[in-house]
Amino acid sequence: MSNIRGMRRFLASSIGVTCAAALALPLTPSAAATAARPVLGAEVATSGRTVAGPPVRQEGAEPSVPGSTQSLPLAALTGDRDVGDPAEWGLSPRGVRHFSLVGVTWDTPDNELHGRVQVRTRAVGTGAWSGWQDLDTHNSAHAADPGTDEPTSGRVRGSTAPLWVGESDGVEVRVTAETGPRPTDGPEGEDGVRGGDDSAAHPEAATLPAGLRLELVDPGEPAPEKADTAGATRPGSLNPETVETAEVLVASGANAELAPVGAAEIPALGRAATERELMALRGNELTEAQRAKPYIGPRPRIVTRRGWGANEGWRERQFVYTKKVKAAFVHHTATGSKYSCSQAPSLIRGIYRYHVASMGWRDVGYNFLVDKCGNIYEGRAGGVAKAVLGAHTLGFNSNSMGIAVLGSYGATKPTKASVKAVARLTAWKLGLYGANPRGKTYLTSGGGNLYRKGKNVRLNVISGHRDGYSTECPGRQLYRKLGSARASAARYQGR
Repeated sequence: MSNIRGMRRFLASSIGVTCAAALALPLTPSAAATAARPVLGAEVATSGRTVAGPPVRQEGAEPSVPGSTQSLPLAALTGDRDVGDPAEWGLSPRGVRHFSLVGVTWDTPDNELHGRVQVRTRAVGTGAWSGWQDLDTHNSAHAADPGTDEPTSGRVRGSTAPLWVGESDGVEVRVTAETGPRPTDGPEGEDGVRGGDDSAAHPEAATLPAGLRLELVDPGEPAPEKADTAGATRPGSLNPETVETAEVLVASGANAELAPVGAAEIPALGRAATERELMALRGNELTEAQRAKPYIGPRPRIVTRRGWGANEGWRERQFVYTKKVKAAFVHHTATGSKYSCSQAPSLIRGIYRYHVASMGWRDVGYNFLVDKCGNIYEGRAGGVAKAVLGAHTLGFNSNSMGIAVLGSYGATKPTKASVKAVARLTAWKLGLYGANPRGKTYLTSGGGNLYRKGKNVRLNVISGHRDGYSTECPGRQLYRKLGSARASAARYQGR
């Protein structure tokens, strides 16, 4: 016991301090491009057969945070159709190793999937099959900016949003191409479509993207839980007997100015302590007016990557930073809202693994995540107080941050706790960089489907994802709450 504690003290005092000092030097995107891709030894490819036995574990992975991915190629489901390009792909019902998160990927991220993706799954324990559930196919809006190193790495794949289904051991999937009018060789009709109204009698299915695969993610065991003084669930805690790896210490060291290296959470601070911290973190960059009246909300409690059980061996090693944080983009994860707050760490680990192992990103795309109970989680590694470059809003990742509320909020209303958490987080993080949550700002577009590359775009300091890209995200019900979040965040800042 004394030897283990001594080793922990040595790691925190020597490696941890060294890592924290190294992280003070921001990396350029070109430097990050030279990083070696993590070896994802836990990935499993099958040809549609049932895979039995214990979960495959990455060689050298921490026993407390296992995880694996079953990647199954989809097959044409043409039945008796006589078509050149099959309009439906999928897999028949089958038993598989345990998983909790599911998604579909394809070879080229620039190719959109014009169609419908549905899955049904078999629950562990009851053996009951779910009904058909839709996966969000409009996931391309969540991505790194064009021209940066992340999307040009050669590893990135197109994908649906992942769906949280809970612990399951069976799956069936079907991907159906959407159909539309098929033009003929005749002249254009009055409606501007070649062949006129007759084209409606010749529907043609869109061509589905190549390399369709079903991704079944096992996020590993949930992180340990502990209760706060009010008895509410507080996800994430450290096992005192665990010796952290160097990768864990590097990620944790990025927050060394806010919490001890290896901490499972960054505690909340009151207003006075937060203002003192602001002076310590960014005092040299503040104006006299900001020194006299620092508009910043009290720092909220944040569960660290160590707290939710991130396996730091999955991501790329280096971090990439931008200059500042001028805006926050609010998202929903579109993973469905059928999760409990005690499952949130597992859900985040599943999203993290899907982003890295299945989609080919360097790390989870969002800077922060928020669950329905109002818990705030550190997302992409690099330090919660720093301007970490994310992959959340295609075209507007530079000088911004992405906050994802766990769930789907097209028809479902977000909880008051989650909206309050977004307000508290933005009041603090935007306050570090002098941004007014009720104000406007300008961001330069990196390219997308709403704004051309290089255009200077005026946006709300707290925007929804759909403000920067044509998408339904963050869902109609969550988007309606952004006005309330802006007003609350400004009040938290003392404005």
